[in-house]
Amino acid sequence: MDFDNGPLDQNLQNTSDLEQSLLQQFSCLGTTDHDELVSQLQKILGNNLNETTARFFLDMSNWNLQAAIGSYLDCETPAKVPSMILLADVTVGEGESITPNTSFIKTWRIQNNGVDAWPQDCVLQMIGTTTQMDCLRRYSTPALIPGQIWHISIEMVSPSEPGVHQSKWRMMTRGGSYFGDTIWAIITVAEGGTMALTQKLAQLSTQQQNQDNSSMNVEMNDMNALDTTNLTQSHGVPIPMPNQSTTDSTIETSSVVPYSYSTNDDSNMC
Repeated sequence: MDFDNGPLDQNLQNTSDLEQSLLQQFSCLGTTDHDELVSQLQKILGNNLNETTARFFLDMSNWNLQAAIGSYLDCETPAKVPSMILLADVTVGEGESITPNTSFIKTWRIQNNGVDAWPQDCVLQMIGTTTQMDCLRRYSTPALIPGQIWHISIEMVSPSEPGVHQSKWRMMTRGGSYFGDTIWAIITVAEGGTMALTQKLAQLSTQQQNQDNSSMNVEMNDMNALDTTNLTQSHGVPIPMPNQSTTDSTIETSSVVPYSYSTNDDSNMC
């Protein structure tokens, strides 16, 4: 014989709904400060997890920290990130102070010290600053091959307030994973600072050297043309010089473009 429990079945359903509601509320306890949860998730999972990714997994888990950790570990397979080492801060006038509201160039020498080439679209990203400086927050870098060295230069404008100011930079892949050494830009702003003047003098010296080299090349080309004209037979066929090499040796140099930076990306100003 079948019995119709009626109200009993309804009560069981109501109890189940209540349990689900309580579980839902419990999962949200202590999650009003989303920024704090993002920070905790990044601390637990490591600095390679950026803020956007942390927020995604927390939001997907209804801002439950434990569930977000589980979702991340379940969904994310450990990805091999590129390698980068900071070789030196090669800023012209490094260590000198700079006057307020003055344009200057900050330059670092970095290297791909790994065994794999960098992926495309890696950037140098500002991830923190103690003051408001006029500069872009993101700079594109080429896909360096293993062992390749690159000079990256950032144009900045010093703050108006005197004192020591600093900003923190990291290399980042297109997927948002940080890699390599942390790079710090630390400057001292003071009246009577000399960094901008030092950089201007260095720039003028480089321009003068380039002009001298250009003039020397023109003179050598003129002399070579004159020698070739004199060393011709009567019917105008150049006489080959003895022991003259027919192949040009290639000198490999690093691709360095001082004082250049990318402005065609979707970067925000500092």
